[in-house]
Amino acid sequence: MDKRELICIICPTSCKIQVTFDDEGNLSEVEGFRCKRGENYVKEEVVDPKRTLTTIIRVVDGEITMCPVKTSIAIPKEILGDMTLNVSKLFAHAPIKVGDVIVKNIMGTGADIVATREICKK
Repeated sequence: MDKRELICIICPTSCKIQVTFDDEGNLSEVEGFRCKRGENYVKEEVVDPKRTLTTIIRVVDGEITMCPVKTSIAIPKEILGDMTLNVSKLFAHAPIKVGDVIVKNIMGTGADIVATREICKK
């Protein structure tokens, strides 16, 4: 049996949650959470961790040359590096509005790359 302790980041309470894995590596027990959201967070974090990618892309003909972007949904943590590399090759033409989709369904994840800042044309 293997035990791990995680700190829940869902709310300011920051519960210290202990997870236990059986001999095959499967999650067998979760203790220390104060709410269902914390329990769900930890189960996902140890089984299938996900993150929202935030980065920047180049802008053509814009008042500024870079635009912050993010994924529309959390993506598997294990592909963050590959996705960052793919997004680093992207560019968009100004004008850009907040929420504009730069790329749909990037890498087949179901996540879109969306702009998080308005950029006016030069």
